[in-house]
Amino acid sequence: MGRGLVEKREAIIRGARTVFGGDGYTRASIGAIASAAGVSTRTIYNHFPGGKAELFRLVVQEGSKEILRVQLDIVDRWLHKVTDVELDLIDFGKAWVAPLDTFASHFALVRQLRAEIEHLPPDLLRAWEEVGPRRVQSALADRFQELADEGRLVMEDPRQAAIHFTYLVSGEIRDRTYDGALPLAPEVTNRLVTVGVQTFLRGYLPR
Repeated sequence: MGRGLVEKREAIIRGARTVFGGDGYTRASIGAIASAAGVSTRTIYNHFPGGKAELFRLVVQEGSKEILRVQLDIVDRWLHKVTDVELDLIDFGKAWVAPLDTFASHFALVRQLRAEIEHLPPDLLRAWEEVGPRRVQSALADRFQELADEGRLVMEDPRQAAIHFTYLVSGEIRDRTYDGALPLAPEVTNRLVTVGVQTFLRGYLPR
């Protein structure tokens, strides 16, 4: 594929991400995506014969893969060596919620995806979960199992523990910011992360 074709394809993807993030899947149109990308609708169909459905699937999966790489790196970097469980998990939690601000366009798309979930193909939702949320939870569960093996945490189901952690640490932040659309003051975010970690540890620290 020549450079010009690659640039057009990338422009279409950027345009689609912008339109889907603002209008959602149902209201978005190929015409609006073409306008945002600065190309014709014919050019879009030349690159993406599946039209709007193919583009939506692509931007969701590409964004999820990018966030996945970041979150897996956060798990590895911040939980590689835990010395003080509470302090290290608080530092990890602060890093965990940071992508909400850094990847605003992706989380705008996630907001729309959640709002229109009844109108989206089930296979798209499964693909999104497999590429992003489930793989991240699996990596965090593996690390929690290692901490349990070291005697630092106690749990019967590390995957459930990973879900509890993410809800307690980031759930209220995601709700209050609408998945990053209205960022909180840093001191508020830090307080919510700290309280979330402390609540998590009440259930998972050794007695």
